[in-house]
Amino acid sequence: MASVRTWVKSVGAVLLAGSLMIGGMGLSGGLKGPERAYADEVQKNIVNVVGKGELSIKPDIAYLSIGVTTTADTAQEAQKGTAAKISKLTALFKTTWGIADKDIQSSQFYVQPNYTYSEKDGQKVKGYNAQHTLEVSYRDLTKVGQLLDAASAAGANNIGNVRFAIEDPSAFEAQAIEKAMQNADVKAAAIAKAAKRGLGMVVTVVQSDDGNNPVVFAQAEAMQKSAMDGNGGSSVEPGQVKITTQLNVTYELK
Repeated sequence: MASVRTWVKSVGAVLLAGSLMIGGMGLSGGLKGPERAYADEVQKNIVNVVGKGELSIKPDIAYLSIGVTTTADTAQEAQKGTAAKISKLTALFKTTWGIADKDIQSSQFYVQPNYTYSEKDGQKVKGYNAQHTLEVSYRDLTKVGQLLDAASAAGANNIGNVRFAIEDPSAFEAQAIEKAMQNADVKAAAIAKAAKRGLGMVVTVVQSDDGNNPVVFAQAEAMQKSAMDGNGGSSVEPGQVKITTQLNVTYELK
């Protein structure tokens, strides 16, 4: 009897080992098989396109860089001279042009020495420059040139580029997205037709915008020009700015 029990146990162990081996092979085959089938299915039954949406909008705000640079023998004198002119400019913006405090911000300030060099004396400090720059937000775009002329007359001698923008671009984001989706639909339909397939439902949509940004508000593509008009004043044309977005869209192919 003992030998019979031993034989039964041995057979059971062999059967169990065989079962595990077969099960393991089946499990391995089960993992690899669907994975390859899924990859083939993805390649055959979907199409991915990039849809782009763009709006050209008239800007409603201008950001003006207006500054003063003063040169003096000492740093303190240079700084005082700049401060006096900036104070005069700030008062002009607020009283004459009705610009609010929140729309006038200091964007740059520095005091630095001027150096001269000669073989005899080497490098020496000859006076100091002090610069103070304001960023002014202004919404009456028809008077930007006049404002710049007034600032120059009041002592501003460092006027940078005018940047036109849309103060609240969120109102136009949905329109840009709709245009991007329409563009994606056209591209995907053309690809499906060329492949003699039908276009199915949308599988995924990802908004990317070159760097994973949300809807991109492009810098003003404005015709920013400082020219002299018939009255001898500066003429600044706002032109238009662009709002763009980009969608990566995946569709089923039938």
